Amino acid sequence: MRKGRLCLAIMVAAVMLCGCGKGQENCGKGQGNCGVRDGEVIMPIHMQGDSTEVYMTDYLPTLSESNEVRVLYGHPREVGVLTVVHGNEQIDIAELPDMPVRQGLTTTGMTKKELVLSGPAGLHFACFVQNRHLSDDAVSEDSEAGTYRLRLSALKPKLQGRSYLRVYAWNEDALMNDLLIPLENGTPVVCARALTRHDAHAQILYSVLVDRFFDGNPANDAPLCRPDVDPRVDYQGGDLKGITMKISDGFFDSLGVNTLWISPITQNPKDAWGQYHHPETRFSGYHGYWPIFNTKIDDRMGTDAELKELLATAHAHNMNVILDYVANHMHINSPMLQEHPDWITDSILPDGRRNFELWDEQRLTTWFDVHIPTLDLEREEVCDAMTDTALYWLANYDFDGFRHDACKHIPLNYWRMFTHKMKSRFAGRPLWMIGETYGDNALIGSYVKTGMLNAQFDFNIYHTAIDILGKEGESMRRLSRTIDESLASYGFHHTMGNISGNHDKTRFISLAGGAVRWDEDDKAAGWNRTIGVTADGNPEHELVAFKKALLLEVINLTIPGVPCIYQGDEYGQCGANDPDNRRMMRFAGYSNNEQWFREQVEALTHMRRTSMPLLYGDYEELYCDDNVLVFRRTYMGDEVVVGINNSDTTAEVAGLTIEPYSYTIKQDRL
Repeated sequence: MRKGRLCLAIMVAAVMLCGCGKGQENCGKGQGNCGVRDGEVIMPIHMQGDSTEVYMTDYLPTLSESNEVRVLYGHPREVGVLTVVHGNEQIDIAELPDMPVRQGLTTTGMTKKELVLSGPAGLHFACFVQNRHLSDDAVSEDSEAGTYRLRLSALKPKLQGRSYLRVYAWNEDALMNDLLIPLENGTPVVCARALTRHDAHAQILYSVLVDRFFDGNPANDAPLCRPDVDPRVDYQGGDLKGITMKISDGFFDSLGVNTLWISPITQNPKDAWGQYHHPETRFSGYHGYWPIFNTKIDDRMGTDAELKELLATAHAHNMNVILDYVANHMHINSPMLQEHPDWITDSILPDGRRNFELWDEQRLTTWFDVHIPTLDLEREEVCDAMTDTALYWLANYDFDGFRHDACKHIPLNYWRMFTHKMKSRFAGRPLWMIGETYGDNALIGSYVKTGMLNAQFDFNIYHTAIDILGKEGESMRRLSRTIDESLASYGFHHTMGNISGNHDKTRFISLAGGAVRWDEDDKAAGWNRTIGVTADGNPEHELVAFKKALLLEVINLTIPGVPCIYQGDEYGQCGANDPDNRRMMRFAGYSNNEQWFREQVEALTHMRRTSMPLLYGDYEELYCDDNVLVFRRTYMGDEVVVGINNSDTTAEVAGLTIEPYSYTIKQDRL
């Protein structure tokens, strides 16, 4: 372990592969022995430590030998070089300052020879094309014009296809927001039409709960139809064929989404498990999260041929498909657990307590339920087997990545082994992975690394946004702080998921309308009464609820990150928590408010898909008070200004007029 004199931990600006002992000048030129593919940008990393130790928390699984990595600490006097051994090593550094992250660095335009940047005077810069550090004179300050000039010739040698220019800047007082500029054959991309489905920042996700989406093949319907299973938690017929049919008829094209996240499709049990008491019912495995076999398609979902047809159809429509995969647990009757009964964690703690649902106290060992034991993934043989079963779906099907379930309950060694195998076996294949973790930014971000996950869902922004939009007395200033904390934690160009809801959450519109109270048991509410949008049926109250729900969509579709729409949220589906939030999807018969909502969401998704400022622009807050938030996204001189008003009076701020419970989006050229 290396020792250092760390004063305070800060975000590391960038990390650059210096290249297998061949010197910095050989990096980024397609040299296969550099360990990291040209197309794989090493993520910014974080420093953690105390008064004696500091750790580089990134993980580079493709580095199999000792490699030098240049680490920029965001301060001109603090640039170090360390040795990374087998992708993971600690670092020895001098004292580091505690520096805040500030907004204000923008791209204001481009000439034939230069990119023009705007920011505070006296900035220092570190610029990278992929992982190749540009020369220190790549950026010069034009003090008379109050701008900076980045020479396009400094981007040479050009990389073929997609690459990225990353710009980091700082002065004595602060780190600035980072910039990310996609390049095509070495030239900055200025038009969204040049982007493809493989550009992660250009994604809009749509979450499909397969059994509750659309029944395309009634021949495979097989509900349990048991008296002890309420129909609301039995199979209802949705399948892979149904998704394919909806792709083919243009449903997703019209909505503007380009990545489908489909719920788990592995074989689940054919009997009932669990127990709920009000009303008395057991449950089927319609949701897919109780795997019996990890490499077999559930026959109620479809066949091998139908899955391949779905993927081919999606790709023909320029859409990605990512698979929800469960690694934390298996059903107690799975043949694998029958063969290896010792592959699970202990359900009884040393102090005699039952190790069930201790989500934070025992997050790596706790069981979700008595019939789904948690796997002991800290054991190498268990980890090896489970990573192989996950990669089966990439080896046999043309998936574009994964949504990983329950990430924080899975140890880091699993993610290191998984990603090392994936990048070794499927080198050059564009794969994107997003995870699910509830917790603070440090915990969520600990899984987001070059050698682990690309992203996780940003539940902290979601929970803050719905509180402010739906509860009385909450201030928009809190959302402003949460967005700032997210950007400081994950970078201004992260691909963290910004969700409208999911299969574990009460539908926000029913919270906003008062049909579900914030202080009640939201699962019991759905079991014991019919949940609509409002409790009183007042049309004015319902309209306000739809407007508030739309503001959540506006936030998700305009701030940095990847928007994710849970099925039905695009028309304002109401409902309490599980299982009421998993009603069968509707494709017609919308009310006037639902139809209006659907059209508004469609307009927002298409605007985002075609706007480079919303995809790659910097983020700068212009105004915030208790009710109103206004921010600007800027890219190459194009700007989008977004104003959100969560009050019952018209707001006149920052040059915008924003109606009550509404938004204004202004697009302009600087």
